[in-house]
Amino acid sequence: MKTILETDNGFICDIDAPCFQILSTEEAELVRASKTQVLFRKGDHLTKQGAFASYVLFIISGLARQYVEGDGIKSYNLRFIKPGEFVGLSAVFTKNTFNYSSVALTDCQVFLVEKDAIANVVKQNGNFAFSIIKRYCEQNSNLYDTVRNIMYKQMNGRMAETLLYINGLKAENSDIFQILSRKDIADFAGISTESAVKLLKSFEKDGLIELHEKDIKLLKTEALMEISKRG
Repeated sequence: MKTILETDNGFICDIDAPCFQILSTEEAELVRASKTQVLFRKGDHLTKQGAFASYVLFIISGLARQYVEGDGIKSYNLRFIKPGEFVGLSAVFTKNTFNYSSVALTDCQVFLVEKDAIANVVKQNGNFAFSIIKRYCEQNSNLYDTVRNIMYKQMNGRMAETLLYINGLKAENSDIFQILSRKDIADFAGISTESAVKLLKSFEKDGLIELHEKDIKLLKTEALMEISKRG
């Protein structure tokens, strides 16, 4: 992790994301004064489950992976975190710790904004509060879908769902499969790495996908959607 100073080439002087455009001049200045711009290198942790949270992260650029850690080496991937998204919003309104971990899949430029500043703006600005609530509800909805997948789908359905989800990011990240390990894919599907490798080979044998080293090309998305639906 590297703090980006005003004298650095990568410094972004203003908060020009759409969600910040609805702030008043005073509110924008409050956020601006409480933010720090940071560069997380690929592999750096943006958040650590259980760690004290004094700030909220806003992703400017790059791609990260959000996951929950279990006992030992077990973990489950929840979602990808993309530019324009907040990380750690729950720390503003509930407990003072991060309830999940997140790690940079690529270099990520991030604003660290003191959570008290976010809380104050939410109290003052109804439109900004609405946008925060909407984002939070969307994330919760996605988490419920994740829980349903784990509880009710078998391994074939989980893997098909995972491939479709990851493939949906190819338009913005053409090398998305190449920056993921087989364990990353397995953790999205909630299965072991060994089972993930076997299922990928089985899908390839059935003509559903093509494997090119780490890259994966989906050939029959409708068939994969049916497998995902059947679970």
